[in-house]
Amino acid sequence: MVDDCTRECLALVADTSLSGMRVARELDQLIAARGRPTTIVSDNGTELTSNAILTWADESHIGWHYIAPGKPMQNGLCEIFNGRLRDELLNETLFRSLPHARMALEGWRRDYNNDRPHSRLGWLTPAAYAATFTTAAEAAATDWTPLMAG
Repeated sequence: MVDDCTRECLALVADTSLSGMRVARELDQLIAARGRPTTIVSDNGTELTSNAILTWADESHIGWHYIAPGKPMQNGLCEIFNGRLRDELLNETLFRSLPHARMALEGWRRDYNNDRPHSRLGWLTPAAYAATFTTAAEAAATDWTPLMAG
């Protein structure tokens, strides 16, 4: 999950499968920690088009925008992020176990958020850029993008 405004990677989840119900639980945790986004933009993966997600979005009163099928550049931030994650971690690491994968993903996420300046953010790191917002509501009123590799 990436915040379109701050470019922060809000969550990376490793599991044996990700159902719509699991994605909804992750979104609930993010909302509790960061506040409610205005819109969530996603591709048309089965976990993001499931009845669980459609129900969750309706009950949460959060807008959900699906990109057009076969048009990944409509969600270019997701494509760039997924490529970077794939090149720098997923293709380079032999995960020994699910806990090892979770630990490696969290380390990469922290590095991405705290140690890498981004040109689009005036060469600030995503965490430093997010800190420039004056209120939690101002920061939360952005769009989130669920990232589904594959």
